[in-house]
Amino acid sequence: MQPAAPAALSVRGVSHAFGTRKALEAVDLDVAAGSFTALLGLNGAGKTTLFSLITRLHDSHSGTIRVLGFDVRRESAAALSRLGVVFQARTLDLDLSLRENLLYHAALHGIGRRRARAATERRLAEIGLAERARDKVRTLSGGQMRRLEIARALLHEPRLLLLDEATVGLDVEARRAILTEVRRLVGETGLGVLWATHLIDEIAPGDDLVVLHQGRVQACGPVDAVIARAGGDSLQDAFMRLVGGETSIGNGSQEQAS
Repeated sequence: MQPAAPAALSVRGVSHAFGTRKALEAVDLDVAAGSFTALLGLNGAGKTTLFSLITRLHDSHSGTIRVLGFDVRRESAAALSRLGVVFQARTLDLDLSLRENLLYHAALHGIGRRRARAATERRLAEIGLAERARDKVRTLSGGQMRRLEIARALLHEPRLLLLDEATVGLDVEARRAILTEVRRLVGETGLGVLWATHLIDEIAPGDDLVVLHQGRVQACGPVDAVIARAGGDSLQDAFMRLVGGETSIGNGSQEQAS
């Protein structure tokens, strides 16, 4: 009997504090290979802190984090080489071209020039921006920049993709297009995705869900199971029950109208 393949991401007993302020408390979660897992929480719930620990921007002092079975503290190079990430704050160089941004990322990952150029052209074609390859990034729309960041994160062919509030500031059409593209990647390539959001309407019935509130996991599992266990009639209702009735969760259409 073949041993079970490791999860794309496994987090066990992870806590973190900034001085006396607890940001995360005994967090457990898994992202299976080929799954879209939504990490839902209000602003300040600890989503970005968790991403910073997974990506080694901060060091975790308790618990374990594994990417495809590799411990991010003890086997950092192996773990991070299998990980792609899109942070909430944009990190593209606005004065470089689309192609130059991707080639620079490829060089950081030690990808040879010939392979890097082929991968860059393929990824630009996949996101519909091949004809803009020589344009400076600052000429792109917000949605196009996000698509380019996703293409860059996938350039070294990771098996886990983290996206932290990737649709913030985008209009409804751009948000929908990015979600559709990421879910397509999950279905067609077996990529594991952890999608951090505070927007209920970015979560689909077939997703896996982790509800994070004040640094603690309040619920996890398939969306329908989380709703049933919380005793709610909808995800919105279930979320409110899980976080004690706080109402600052939103949806994208409301944010665009505000």
